[in-house]
Amino acid sequence: MALRNLVLEGDPLLRKKSRPVEEITPRIIKLLDDMADTMNYENRGVGIAAPQVGVLRRVFIVDVGDEHGLVEFINPEILETAGSQIDNEGCLSVPGKTCPVERASYVKVRALDRNGNEFIVEGEGLFARCVLHEYDHLEGILFIDKSADGKIYSTESEG
Repeated sequence: MALRNLVLEGDPLLRKKSRPVEEITPRIIKLLDDMADTMNYENRGVGIAAPQVGVLRRVFIVDVGDEHGLVEFINPEILETAGSQIDNEGCLSVPGKTCPVERASYVKVRALDRNGNEFIVEGEGLFARCVLHEYDHLEGILFIDKSADGKIYSTESEG
């Protein structure tokens, strides 16, 4: 496993729609492993999508530290959302910025795992927020596009 370089805001790659994974190859497995390393060990994130490491494929992972643990999503499809929540979001690809984003408070998703098995997972709260945030990356959408109050805030300390 290896750390991958993050693609940062301003790179046009982040605004492109990702392509489906046609076959789960050793390269896709390595991508999943590398994304987990890049997210958790280096950056302390709770989710990361393939475009954030320069790969335009419909793959993301989420680990919000709840009962779901690390979940790998290949070719995810949002089946259902419900409710509403507004909370501040940040992003590994948009360092130093945060903003309030309104998202569904519940999500139901169908995807493939690394072995090609289809699964359906449901979640609420932070898990739902993270899944929807990462799914947006596959569509070329960044959280700053969805600011609930129209403002982007700096997390950099001043002074």
